[in-house]
Amino acid sequence: MENPVTHWNDDDFDLNGDTLHEECGVFGILGHNDASTLTALGLHALQHRGQEAAGIVSFDGRQFHQEKHMGLVGDHYTDPAVLAKLPGNIAIGHTRYSTTGEVALRNVQPLFAELEAGGIAIAHNGNFTNGLTLRRQIIATGAICQSTSDSEVVLHLIARSRHSSTADRFIDAIRQMEGGYAMLAMSRTKLIAARDPVGIRPLVMGDLDGKPIFCSETCALDIVGAKYVRDVENGEVIICEIQPDGSISIEARKPAHQVPERPCLFEYVYFARPDSMVSGRSVYTARKNMGKNLAIEAPVEADVVVPVPDGGTPAAIGFAQQSGIPFELGIIRNHYVGRTFIEPTQQIRAFGVRLKHSANRAEIVGKRVVLIDDSIVRGTTSVKIVQMIREAGATEVHIRVASPMIFHSDYYGIDTPDPDKLLANQYAELDDMCRYIGADSLAFLSIDGLYQAVGGEKRDAKAPQFTDHYFTGDYPTQLTDLHGRTMSDPKQISLLKEAG
Repeated sequence: MENPVTHWNDDDFDLNGDTLHEECGVFGILGHNDASTLTALGLHALQHRGQEAAGIVSFDGRQFHQEKHMGLVGDHYTDPAVLAKLPGNIAIGHTRYSTTGEVALRNVQPLFAELEAGGIAIAHNGNFTNGLTLRRQIIATGAICQSTSDSEVVLHLIARSRHSSTADRFIDAIRQMEGGYAMLAMSRTKLIAARDPVGIRPLVMGDLDGKPIFCSETCALDIVGAKYVRDVENGEVIICEIQPDGSISIEARKPAHQVPERPCLFEYVYFARPDSMVSGRSVYTARKNMGKNLAIEAPVEADVVVPVPDGGTPAAIGFAQQSGIPFELGIIRNHYVGRTFIEPTQQIRAFGVRLKHSANRAEIVGKRVVLIDDSIVRGTTSVKIVQMIREAGATEVHIRVASPMIFHSDYYGIDTPDPDKLLANQYAELDDMCRYIGADSLAFLSIDGLYQAVGGEKRDAKAPQFTDHYFTGDYPTQLTDLHGRTMSDPKQISLLKEAG
């Protein structure tokens, strides 16, 4: 076959196209005088879940206030003048990577609406697998949609509900939604948290000085000094409300027929911060266990274990501990680079991987290197990293991946390439895949090895303990939008293109 290193097309140089992009992060607090400041801090801790935009909505007892900005949380919400525009003791916030809807300010959450019962703001992490179907239905009955975010569908369903209270309207709306989501809603006196019936997306409850907090990961509790209370259960809705005497009531409502929880495995493999706890499990420990199991399943004679930063680092530590091969930081990551910013020629574009990663030559030259990565999506970045390690003087390069091959797309909030662009679907044999990447050997962690690393048991094929469809094709919910599409369906959600 042709040498993959020297035959590129322009798409191969989009480093952002060879990864599973983050979902989103949510944070909300009720009854605290510094609600917006704490929300901004919480979103900063959740920045890894989405870097395109962030928004905060607060309520000061009289009216709602809203700030939305494209870019990073720290670019805007560290400014006291911005936070001063968000007074009040209730706030919810959202940091976004767009998995549905275009990248535009009108899609930045939280979304706000004036309803008969008063104002309400909502923000969610994940995707609704019937959102487009419901959107078409409500537009057909006269609804007007201002965004292309599927969160707006929930606002319309809340507005149309026949229930009297905001909480009951919210519950009525989300019971019509399918998919994986963690959602926060905020009214004048309430902070409401909801998690999808399967528990695909994470959501935790915390406490700060007696004030309830809800957020996507426990690391956001840590940054504000709050204590972890518990996870929001799958299918559960928790309603917190400020009472006339200033106290806060907390009511938990659970579905009549609760199904077993199936958290997303990729929270452990890739998305969650290593210092977070997801469904009561340490993400860092799970990733180290992945590396240990990988060393058992796919041993190799080598001189040094090198992580592909930053995702591969905990697994590389586990691999090194299990194998006895020394661990070294053979690749140094530049944390201050985003998209490749120099694009004039193919020669310059080829520098793209070096803008993010540099080989630590002193730890590589003359050595047999084991590269540990958390996952491989399209494989184009792997090709360039292997080439970089060889150019730094490695005598052998062996790749070990701390998760199984990815064969299937995700519809629950992870932005995955089309299946035909996934490396696992382009090569029928592992040896062919290895030759494409340019490594001396290649191995992936088995699905049972991953399950044991996270939950301590092998996968139960009859009742899987986790959501793992990207590896197995076993989707835990209906995919109404996907299966309901026809050739006559519109190719785009909106006709409006924002400037900029």
